[in-house]
Amino acid sequence: MRLKCRAVCAFVVCGVLALAGCSTGSSSTTPADPSISRVLDVVAAENFWGSIAADLGGKQVRVTNIINSPNADPHDYEATAADGRALASANLVLVNGLGYDTWASKLTAANPNPARTLLDVGNLLALPADANPHRWYNPADVARVVDQLTADYKELDPADADYFDQQNVAFQTTALAAYRSVIADIRTRYAGTAVGASESIFAMLAPALGLDLITPPSFLTAISQGADATAADKKRIDEQISSRAMKVYLYNAQNATPDIQAQVTAAEAEGIPVSAITETLPAGAQSWQQWQTTQLVALRDALAKATGK
Repeated sequence: MRLKCRAVCAFVVCGVLALAGCSTGSSSTTPADPSISRVLDVVAAENFWGSIAADLGGKQVRVTNIINSPNADPHDYEATAADGRALASANLVLVNGLGYDTWASKLTAANPNPARTLLDVGNLLALPADANPHRWYNPADVARVVDQLTADYKELDPADADYFDQQNVAFQTTALAAYRSVIADIRTRYAGTAVGASESIFAMLAPALGLDLITPPSFLTAISQGADATAADKKRIDEQISSRAMKVYLYNAQNATPDIQAQVTAAEAEGIPVSAITETLPAGAQSWQQWQTTQLVALRDALAKATGK
């Protein structure tokens, strides 16, 4: 999807500030009684992180996902007054960071609240601002976010700390079982297999799968950022397809530019299996792990077709 982060609309920021009494200063709050159970209001900028937050919080959280449609682009989303109110009143705000959802970070900063926890994935992972933002495609990064969410829930609602620990264990051992199994199977059967991709989303997952992503990194970044790829990169990919150097081609179905559509057509013409992935949860996806596992199974099928094993 295009990286065209727009400034947050002035009326939205004003609406958020109004909730804070038209002040940007900190206000004192009375800490919640740690012995009393409470349901936490969680606002996630995107539904892929929100899905994980909901699974980990269970009955002790109410999760609102701002980006909840596969047709919405998180990069250039225009926040509404309702979004501002949700972020202002949340107990925990979850953003991706790394320039991916700048609008959410701006709205949150516009209304400081010492009683609110902000979990910025990029900051949690201590990544530079120009790092690949698609961290929900990196299994190791997802594991870090999972544990941090549990820690944040326990701090915000200590009365239910044991429950949050149980939710964490259930998520890690049960909810992620199929996801981890398919990753391990691909790594075991297809390690070192050369593949191509349309953009930098897959660059987060390829190492965990043991696959050799041969598409030029500069091309992956350009397409992810909505920039023009170089002629040299396009030529290199055309050669990789025509020579069948790649065994499978993966593309982001939510950002199929004319260049990408041409590569998909060329790959299919050469008999190279094509596998689609998406940037955000597609319609009908039940959870982050179900979405990711379904895509991984499709990729495994494509690899089996390409390699005969």
